[in-house]
Amino acid sequence: MMTFVDEVEIDLESGKGGRGCVSFRRERYIPRGGPDGGDGGDGGSIYLESSYRFRTLGHIKNLQKFKAGNGRHGQGKKKHGADGSDVLIQVPPGTVVTDAETGELIHDFDYKTKKITVAEGGSGGLGNVHFKSSTNRAPRKATDGKEGRSRRIRLELKLLADVGLIGLPNAGKSSLLRKISAAKPKIAEYPFTTLSPQLGVVDIDEAHSFTAADIPGLIEGAHSGSGLGDRFLRHIERTGVLLHMIDISDQNPLSPEESYITIREEIREYNPQIIEKYEVVVFNKIDIVINAAERSIDLDFFKKNDIETFFISAKTGKGIDILINHIGSVLIEKRTKLYGDILKVPE
Repeated sequence: MMTFVDEVEIDLESGKGGRGCVSFRRERYIPRGGPDGGDGGDGGSIYLESSYRFRTLGHIKNLQKFKAGNGRHGQGKKKHGADGSDVLIQVPPGTVVTDAETGELIHDFDYKTKKITVAEGGSGGLGNVHFKSSTNRAPRKATDGKEGRSRRIRLELKLLADVGLIGLPNAGKSSLLRKISAAKPKIAEYPFTTLSPQLGVVDIDEAHSFTAADIPGLIEGAHSGSGLGDRFLRHIERTGVLLHMIDISDQNPLSPEESYITIREEIREYNPQIIEKYEVVVFNKIDIVINAAERSIDLDFFKKNDIETFFISAKTGKGIDILINHIGSVLIEKRTKLYGDILKVPE
């Protein structure tokens, strides 16, 4: 199983262009053949391409440097030097590319696959055939190829998912993801079971599906690095819907209202814009709690703030169908800006 890696820095070096050739045509019975030096080949370039073959940056974690090939030198008889070999680096959609030294944004790979140039190869030099003129019939001038480009870039993955499952540790996010998709995140009765975001595909009907991301449990102070820190908060920035899970059993020392406010404040401190996303609250573990009164759930607080609430058991599956149908209808109706009109997961 590939380790989940969402940040890497790599060095890039594109190829140098080949040198132009100084050569003259020398053939029997042609005493004045003139210049025939060919151009040097272009240096290879380095490209980044988003691909759904990858879900993390783990495949390039240990590849610290990428170098494209140099262009070959030009030759006589106007022979053009071969171009240097290019390098293609594939990254998962959702990867943000920045210059590691300046912090400048190079590209943000969104939902659609795309290919960009991140280090262009140097152009090849000109052979002496280009410098022939009426006053210089035998030029001995050619130009060197241009140097390639060296740079260090930073790759940061922000998962693209329709639904982000958020909540305190052990709220039941992993259990719900296992129930509604084919994803198999680890489940256990201790905090921080999920140590990396997990993605699952959820079928709405025969024509539509959506992706759900289980974000590792957050705690108070997460935005400043507590617990698993703010490392995973970035993964809810691109989600279309927040599914906020709350444990209503006596295993949770906080009340549902306190649990809700704790997570919301951490998100607000990290990025206030995330708070504006559409959100539903899911009270989990109703198989343990018979009714809301047992846990003193103040539904008035959630109603007053226009928060939609659902009661489910991720363990037994009770209430999950109603929840999924609601989320599916919301996603289809809103046609989230991130995904456009169709919520079918790409091939």
